[in-house]
Amino acid sequence: MTKRSVEIVVSPREPHFVGDGFRVHNFIPSGYRLDMQRMNPFIMLDYNSKFYFDPSDTPRGVGVHPHRGFETVTIAYKGKVEHHDSSGGGGVIGEGDVQWMTAASGVLHKEFHEKEWSKTGGEFQMVQLWVNLPAKDKMSKPKYQALENSKINRYKSEDLKTEIEIIAGEYKGIKGSASTFTPLHLYNVKMTKYAKTEMNLPKNFNTALLVIEGSITINGTEKVDTNHFALMANDGESFTIDANENAVYLVLSGEPINEPIAAHGPFVMNTRQELVQAFEDFNQGRFGTLEE
Repeated sequence: MTKRSVEIVVSPREPHFVGDGFRVHNFIPSGYRLDMQRMNPFIMLDYNSKFYFDPSDTPRGVGVHPHRGFETVTIAYKGKVEHHDSSGGGGVIGEGDVQWMTAASGVLHKEFHEKEWSKTGGEFQMVQLWVNLPAKDKMSKPKYQALENSKINRYKSEDLKTEIEIIAGEYKGIKGSASTFTPLHLYNVKMTKYAKTEMNLPKNFNTALLVIEGSITINGTEKVDTNHFALMANDGESFTIDANENAVYLVLSGEPINEPIAAHGPFVMNTRQELVQAFEDFNQGRFGTLEE
């Protein structure tokens, strides 16, 4: 099995706020060669690195807004988020939980700090991914997958120094908990200091790692610190990860969807005409209703 090398290690960009509840570093798309096609099917990654929010009786977040043509995946590391959408999906995601919303033909949704958590405040840390849909599925029916941490399938190494939560795809024959439209792997990996593990992922799958806690070294040479992002080259399948200290990192790897991307704001389609139709449908109220 050929070795896969690191293409680039990316530092976090200057943070910005999405609404008033999410202070994020944007990694995809960005100016580091990471446009929507380079990491397709992962077409957006916002990372709310660890940030303290003061107590508030009015939950912070993002008000009602539309999406069409893709899926949103929210992974909670610290804090709690409450979500509602116009297709009836929603709930609270707490630490370790994952929320997988398929916008597809179109939804309105909103997401805020969970009410009781907001009253006490605290450290908040989340990842939000946008996962592209192929043209044949962009106008399918919206759906919602709530993945509680306790129900996410896991792999544990024999020495118990590595635990891999398999959110989607599979690892060593263990199937992920989420259903997906195209082949992809999404792992949350936890390693103790000096632990070592290996990843074997298809050469053509676009692959990257985001370090959430601690620091790791890839292939014995490339150190990746907290809040940094490592883009892997498409030149092999196998690479090793060593934990320099206790570490948590997210692995994303997916088969590219080799179709045109037409994106504007909250819509990701294949053509400009489809984008125009999305805005028209939204303005005509065809995405349903959702109270602020």
